[in-house]
Amino acid sequence: MAAIKKFFEKRKLNVKFKKAGEGHKLSESPSSSSTQPSTQVQKPAAVQTKDPQTEAARRAAAEAAQARMEAKQHAKQADSMVVQRARMKREMELEKKRLLEAEAQGAAARAGSVGVILDSAPVLESVRFRCPDIGPQVLSKSEMENAIHRFLLDSYEDEPEMTAAIMIHTLNKNKEKVKVCIETLVKYLDNIINNPTEEKFWKIRQTNKVFQEKVAGMKGTEEFLLAAGFSLKTLPFEDGEANFYVFDSELAKDVERLLNMKEILLHAEPLRPELDRDVQVFYPSNSATKFEIPDDFYNVTPAEVKKEQQRREEAAEKLGMLRTKAMREKDEQRELRRYRYTLLRIRFPDGVLLQGVFKCSETMSSVYQFVRENLVNDFIPFYLTTGTGQKLQEEDGTLAELLLAPAAVLNFAWDPEILKEAAAQQGQAITKVHLKPELMEKIKKL
Repeated sequence: MAAIKKFFEKRKLNVKFKKAGEGHKLSESPSSSSTQPSTQVQKPAAVQTKDPQTEAARRAAAEAAQARMEAKQHAKQADSMVVQRARMKREMELEKKRLLEAEAQGAAARAGSVGVILDSAPVLESVRFRCPDIGPQVLSKSEMENAIHRFLLDSYEDEPEMTAAIMIHTLNKNKEKVKVCIETLVKYLDNIINNPTEEKFWKIRQTNKVFQEKVAGMKGTEEFLLAAGFSLKTLPFEDGEANFYVFDSELAKDVERLLNMKEILLHAEPLRPELDRDVQVFYPSNSATKFEIPDDFYNVTPAEVKKEQQRREEAAEKLGMLRTKAMREKDEQRELRRYRYTLLRIRFPDGVLLQGVFKCSETMSSVYQFVRENLVNDFIPFYLTTGTGQKLQEEDGTLAELLLAPAAVLNFAWDPEILKEAAAQQGQAITKVHLKPELMEKIKKL
């Protein structure tokens, strides 16, 4: 504004000098300044008054200049956001490339580890996972986590707000830190929602202690801030400069959008790999109780398990019957934590085996549900028993607590009382059919 005012004052002075007429030398008298007599009659000086039209034009020009300056500044800010989004896109492309390379290396390692070509597929190579939200593929856990990450990176451009919120929930493993991070981001949004015109709430200093401890180290937070309307800028701070996330002043007016982003952030669900049961069906076999357990079933390596078992046997021999209750409980807890997964085979009355993979932390209700999903007559009650005849109920504890890890064979039987009624109404043939036809088509030798 000062430059504009100075510009107009200078123009005003030029107009006054032009009205004063031609100049003359100081040594000349006023009468000799001109050789020709003046034929004009001198008029009395008129009193100068402000022209309202001139004043209005001047104000309009000043306002137009101010608008041009603001437009230029806004364009510069927009350019900054475009540059930052381009940088973010480039970083995402590099991350996707890294994830693809990691998957390719994993596939090559698996291919190179196969030393013998078998006539049929192995009973169980390793634990596999799926995530229905991103597609039908079944992969190892690390590969599935990479696939989920890549899916989110691909989705960001189309749905940045939702995708960034899901990133925060999905890509960070520590639930407590995720909770604190989200609470902090919600507070930033609330400050703008409740004070949309106050500039101090538009800024988040990147080196701020709270921001560094609760937000900066979490994956997906930068994507969320940019999607919300923040952009990174260098601003004066104390005796120097600092980087700030600055919210767009126009977007601050859209309170409804900010409320929607807050809801998305609070209620977004993480994308998690789900254990694939790897359902298989085998003909009756005397090898039903023989298992080859993959290394990823263990929380420790098989070699460490064997070493620990030897150590415990030696300690038990030394102590004899002097082991205390606390010592026995400690050993039991160690046993429960030893395995991550368990391989269960369900043997039907005709000897056919149904196999599935479970987490050790799952309960018997998961096993019952698994069996029920694969039955033709899933409406008939049944029960499962161990090899010693122990009847297992749906409400029983975890598979680890029931000592079914890392592998076990359970026997299937229809509920005898209900079976009689069903057989009487529909014939004995109903009791002879167990598994669904599409499963029986894939039956193979163990």
